[in-house]
Parts: sequence; C-alpha cells; structure tokens
Amino acid sequence: QVQLVESGGGLVQPGGSLGLSCTAAGNIFRIFAMGWYRQAPGKRRELVASITSGGSTNYADSVKGRFTVSRDNAKNTVYLQMNSLKPEDTAVYLCNADLSLGLGVTNNYWGQGTQVTVSS
Repeated sequence: QVQLVESGGGLVQPGGSLGLSCTAAGNIFRIFAMGWYRQAPGKRRELVASITSGGSTNYADSVKGRFTVSRDNAKNTVYLQMNSLKPEDTAVYLCNADLSLGLGVTNNYWGQGTQVTVSS
C-alpha cells in the first residue's frame, strides 16, 4: 500500500512564505512525476506545479516566479516553496505522484491535502 504524507501549510499573511512537503511511503519500486494541485471552495482542482524524476518542472501561470517545486529522489519527497503568497492562493493543496510498485504496474496517487490560507 502506498501513502502520500503531506506536511506544512497553515495560515500566512499576504506576501509571506510557506513550504509544503510530501513523502511517498510504501513498497515503491519507482516514482515518476510528482506534483502539487490545489482546490479552492467552489473551484475546480488545478495543477500548481509538477516535476519529473529528471527534474524538469512545470508551473501554472498564476504561480510562476513565486512558487518553486523540487524533489529529493532518495527520500521519495517532493517540496513546494511558496513565496509572495496572495489571498487567491488560499486552497487545499494536494500532493500527487505517478509511481510503480513493480511488475510494470504504474498508478496515480493522491495525498490527503493540506490547507493553505493567506489572509491578514
């Protein structure tokens, strides 16, 4: 069984910074892409940032230049550093990963989500 365990998040003032981390745990053979999505109340879930196993990154236009995604393959962990936060960044942030348990089977997994609230 695989779990994506997130940490970080919380309440921050506009212009502030927060960091999120997500560790994949379980009998994992290989992790491919990892990333972060977010979902605000009444809105669709959207991709925030993703990173391949080789380190190639992709960002939503709304966070480019403010957020940085990175990963530590040895620790099966992906990070999201969020700077210059805005109220519109308020959402539940969810970790996502494509990974293989071996035998050629690859599945997509989600974390439980962590709340980020940007407010004065």
